[in-house]
Amino acid sequence: MISGGSIVALSSGRLPAGVGVIRISGPQTRFVVETIAGGMVKDRSAVLRRFRAPDGTVLDTGLVVFFRGPASFTGEDVAEFHVHGGRAVVAKMLETIAGLDGVRHAEPGEFTRRAFLNGKVDLVETEALADLVNAETEAQRRFAVQNAEGVQSELYLGWRRRLIHARAMIEAEIDFADEDDVPGSVSDTVWSDVRTMIGEIDRHIAGFRAAEIIRDGFEVVILGAPNAGKSSLFNALARRDAAIVTDEPGTTRDLLEVTLDLQGLRVRLTDTAGLRDAPGKVEAIGIEKARAKAHGADLLLLLQDVTNPGDIRSLPTAAPTLRVGTKRDLLEDRAASGAMEDYNLVISVKNGTGVERLLAEIGRRAAEAAGSVGDVLPSRLRHVELLGAANRHLLRATDGQTVGQELRAEELRLAADRLGRIVGAIDVEEMLDVIFSQFCIGK
Repeated sequence: MISGGSIVALSSGRLPAGVGVIRISGPQTRFVVETIAGGMVKDRSAVLRRFRAPDGTVLDTGLVVFFRGPASFTGEDVAEFHVHGGRAVVAKMLETIAGLDGVRHAEPGEFTRRAFLNGKVDLVETEALADLVNAETEAQRRFAVQNAEGVQSELYLGWRRRLIHARAMIEAEIDFADEDDVPGSVSDTVWSDVRTMIGEIDRHIAGFRAAEIIRDGFEVVILGAPNAGKSSLFNALARRDAAIVTDEPGTTRDLLEVTLDLQGLRVRLTDTAGLRDAPGKVEAIGIEKARAKAHGADLLLLLQDVTNPGDIRSLPTAAPTLRVGTKRDLLEDRAASGAMEDYNLVISVKNGTGVERLLAEIGRRAAEAAGSVGDVLPSRLRHVELLGAANRHLLRATDGQTVGQELRAEELRLAADRLGRIVGAIDVEEMLDVIFSQFCIGK
């Protein structure tokens, strides 16, 4: 068990609150409980106690729970003090506990770090716990819970086990070909499985964009000529006056962003400056920002005033585009019917016509881009980079350019190493276990 003394911190939310949860972990935990709570308590049972400082001063009355290591979150002895959530109460409790010998205030993320160092969670599960804490939408929560439960880690470790097995077969064939327990050529089976794995990893990497959308949001950018109704629509979708709306062209000169929750997915909506020729110096900067923002969009909303369509010429990106006609309320019914042929949707922010349909369409496209939240996806760029490196080693092992089984086996080792780095599990002795258990070498 790895420990660097005992640490203490507030583990619940912002104060003041109904209850504040103070967590302590490390070898001094039992001593802290005995000192503050007036004696030890039964494992994993919430016990009501009066909390006192070493000089006998009453600090508060609340619940204390003790978790004996290694059956705890960090793998060490852990305790929680559930106190009244006032700032003064929590501050005094923390001051008193951190004043005891061998106890200090925890650094950011240190409880989870200890859990990783003590083998309670791997790196992927650690990252998932951070995502779970920061989750704002249902899709983010479900995605984080799935990864925190080890589904993603098991996929990477499964690939790694297959590579360790493949390398063991190849090296056994090289070194022990004269042993009766070693089968004949295993190369065809081994390299066939490696090629299959290359395809599996490639398909997994391709899912990173969907994971980004779940974690960071679906990027929607509103474009259009000045006075096309961009800021009015932005305010309507944001359900507040986030942007200034006037009849004067060029009012919006900077990027304005709001976050929506559509069908459980995070959607980032950006209002931009109106696109037109010969703008003023400041407005030109806003237009350049709008074009740059459009390059990273998952969806463009191209707005045009149906009573006076403005020509913005070529779009700055080839991103998927919804052509939206605005100011439907200014058209007669017959004219409106004709206008609908030129646009995907015709709306009126003034009376609400078509706005809910537009929201539904954005939500549908976001859900389509994110795919199924239950899919196992790479949740970090770090994962993608290491998966790509693993596949490059596998390709070198199978493309025929690497000569000799020894060098090809080394490429398998390097690929398995990259997969192990994703979860933080690197152990070169594992391959020996495979060889001895399957081939009875040295009997």
